[in-house]
Amino acid sequence: MNLDQYIPVLLFILVGMAVGVLPLLLGYVLGPNRPDEAKNSPYECGFEAFDDARMKFDVRYYLVAILFILFDLEIAFLFPWAVALRDVGVAGFVAVLIFLTILVIGFAYEWAKGALTWE
Repeated sequence: MNLDQYIPVLLFILVGMAVGVLPLLLGYVLGPNRPDEAKNSPYECGFEAFDDARMKFDVRYYLVAILFILFDLEIAFLFPWAVALRDVGVAGFVAVLIFLTILVIGFAYEWAKGALTWE
């Protein structure tokens, strides 16, 4: 095995690391560093911090986030299907109709249960 074949790969890795690290180092070395009380104070939407940062969130927040991820992944599955629609034929079209029907039933169930309403 000839190790000369790995030189371009090693060079690519080194250049990639330099492109990532060099701007950070230049900014740290050349950038101004004048901390004062205002810059070091915590900032929370213009208000002073009034509660613990580790407070509990409402469960509905997580439910909405999970539903967003679920329906976002649905779109991720539909793009390759749409590109290959001619290749998959009628069987692929029927499979996606079943997939979308299940998702619409789930969406209607979540809507009926009130998971999408925020008070």
